[in-house]
Amino acid sequence: MEIERKWMVTGWPRGLEPVRVQQMDQGYISVRPTVRIRREAVQGGPTALVLCFKGAPDPTGMSRQEIETEIDADLFAKLEALIGKPLIKKERRDYALSGGLRLEVNEVDPGLPGHFLYAEVEYPDEETARRWTPADAGLADYLTDEVTGRKGASMGEYWEQTRG
Repeated sequence: MEIERKWMVTGWPRGLEPVRVQQMDQGYISVRPTVRIRREAVQGGPTALVLCFKGAPDPTGMSRQEIETEIDADLFAKLEALIGKPLIKKERRDYALSGGLRLEVNEVDPGLPGHFLYAEVEYPDEETARRWTPADAGLADYLTDEVTGRKGASMGEYWEQTRG
C-alpha cells in the first residue's frame, strides 16, 4: 500500500541536502489502471528496470495499492518499443525528514515546455499522513500547493497530455 501526499513546487528545497539523487525515464502502458515501466539510476549506483502496477487511488487520493518488480533488459526494451513514445525524464532528489519520513522532489521533463517540479511525502499509515503538516518539517513556505487527490495532478494524466 502506498500512502502519500503531493505538492506542486517551484524549485528544489533550500537548506536541505539530498541523501539520494536518481535519474529516471518512465513510460506508461496504461494509465487506468496505472501500468508503467521505469529505468532508474541512483547516482553512483546501479541502474534498475522496474515494472509497476498501481490501483486506483482511494477517494482522498492518498492511498492506493502498488506492486513493483524488477525486470530484465530484454523485457524492458520490448515494453518500451510497445509504448512507442518518448519516455518522461525525471530527476528525483530524496531528503530525510524527522520521524523517519522522506521528502521526494521530482523535476519532470527538464528543458521541455511542460517542465515542472512536484514533491511528495510517503507515510507509514493514513493516520500519520492526515496528522503531518509541512510545518512539522519546517517546510510550510515550500509545500504550499498541495495537489493530493486533485484531478489533473497525476503523472498518468501528464503522460496523456504530453505523449498521448
